[in-house]
Amino acid sequence: MARKTRVLAASGVALALGLTTAACGGGSDDDSNNGGTASNGKSEFGAAITSVVNPSTAKGGTLNLWSSQDADSWDPARGYYAFVWNLNRLYTRKLVDYAAAPGKDGLKVVPDLAEAEPTISADKLTYTFKLRSGLKWDDGAPITSKDVKYGIERVWATDVISGGPYYLPNVLDQGQNYKGPYKDTAPDKLGLKSVTTPDDSTIIFKLAKPYSDFLYLLAMPGSGPVPQKRDTGAQYGSKPAASGPYMFKSIAPGKSVAWVRNPNWDPASDPIRKALPDAINLTITTNADDLDNRLLAGTADLDVGQTGVQAAARTKLLTDNNLKANADAPNTGFLRFADMTPVAPLNNIECRKAVIYAADPTSIQTARGGPFAGGDIGTSILPPNIAGSDTNYDPYNRKQGKPQLDKAKEALTKCGQPNGFNVKIAARNNRAAEVKTAEALQASLKAAGINATIDQYDGAQDSAIGGSPEIVKQRGYGIIITGWGADYPSGAGYMQPLADSRFITKNGNFNRSEIKDPAIDKLFDDAAAETDPAKAAEIYKQINQKVMEGAYVLPFVVDKALNYRNPRLTNAYVHESFGMLDFQALGVSDGK
Repeated sequence: MARKTRVLAASGVALALGLTTAACGGGSDDDSNNGGTASNGKSEFGAAITSVVNPSTAKGGTLNLWSSQDADSWDPARGYYAFVWNLNRLYTRKLVDYAAAPGKDGLKVVPDLAEAEPTISADKLTYTFKLRSGLKWDDGAPITSKDVKYGIERVWATDVISGGPYYLPNVLDQGQNYKGPYKDTAPDKLGLKSVTTPDDSTIIFKLAKPYSDFLYLLAMPGSGPVPQKRDTGAQYGSKPAASGPYMFKSIAPGKSVAWVRNPNWDPASDPIRKALPDAINLTITTNADDLDNRLLAGTADLDVGQTGVQAAARTKLLTDNNLKANADAPNTGFLRFADMTPVAPLNNIECRKAVIYAADPTSIQTARGGPFAGGDIGTSILPPNIAGSDTNYDPYNRKQGKPQLDKAKEALTKCGQPNGFNVKIAARNNRAAEVKTAEALQASLKAAGINATIDQYDGAQDSAIGGSPEIVKQRGYGIIITGWGADYPSGAGYMQPLADSRFITKNGNFNRSEIKDPAIDKLFDDAAAETDPAKAAEIYKQINQKVMEGAYVLPFVVDKALNYRNPRLTNAYVHESFGMLDFQALGVSDGK
């Protein structure tokens, strides 16, 4: 599915209006976990989840990254994979970005290109930013407020650069029906009225109504600047301009990417990035097991996908203490679940409840890798790392770990299908864990008389198949196996694409249950206007409960991923806004 940034919005963590001006640079050397090492000086399993492993300021060497899949796009406005957003921090700066720190400190939105927090009007409708002085592109040209505005305007141009998140137009278009800079009739192509640039160092945003998550939207890569003279439209992702410490040396689609230092990046202007390696290489392979072998052998530093090693490597990691000491299994911020669509008979709430009760939580958890590498049993649509989640909320008693056939049969009777029914489960063919999950679900439903068939569809066409309500109905998909992580750390950033009826689209739809509840829609509006994080969290708690009361989704597991990091890596820590290591912070200890 889409981007799904992995995030944590714990109690007490400020939401979008709670900026901090602290310059965070990779954590503290006096961490309670001794800098990510045990008392004997060796790294411990899971150390990078809460602390900085091998803290260092040494520069030099080459960081060797690998991936089992290519980026969806290197264009900041088009990329939507979590690892791509993470890598964007190497070359794309924004007005604000997430702090470089482990734990909840990494969720703080701090000034980046902006010299300080924005000035916000009393009515919460006007945000004024001032840019830092001396900012330059990789070609030496100055970075101006007009570059920021132009980059933001590109998000509207979905006919040319589609694929990325589309939040900003919902907040900033305000009836203008702006078409993006490529169809802009203004001479300077800066015709978006809600954003103004009175001078080259000032940018002002005018909102139609208060929006508590606005700064999270500005922290997305698509809110980064783009120099109009270097914009090549749909081809921009072939060599984006660099505002960060690294610029592209080469891009070979499906094969490799190479970054080198941006000579015009000034570290004094950047409170977030330390830019330790001299060069960063990304190698793309289709052989995930080979990638794992290279990791364990030390010839690859990191799998940027960070979705977990394969079964063979998992066994090696968990049985070899030396290898295990350089591994982590953090919560990724993803929830793995099934959408139940309006395809009959799942358009009946009791039939949906029958599926939930008949599903075996433990067998499905096992199919995904067990509690250690697969995740904890899920109980609702809102995972525990988003404010508003209640870990004690378990409306279908899933934590007990067993199917509830008596309740399933009772629900079947209520929905007019006492002998069960037939249903089709859809799973992406390039997601082995999803196929195994579908098979485990199929087996457990059988015991309740629900006969499921599995249809594997091309995962590369997910947006056009699973994300098309029309295709879903044509193919008769009643259950769609999927997963989701937040685009930004709030209940809206996680749930709105899944449960707001206004987010249902003809293609690229993620409200696959087609939830159309006016009460839920209103609650999202109420939360957007609420600037108190604690009060907003209470509203998201209500939305979570309404979704589960409607039995629209079947939660499987709160996802974990077992990943290995090369012992030579320095400044290694899991960044909570991504649910994976913070790539921009990494260095190498041997200088090679």
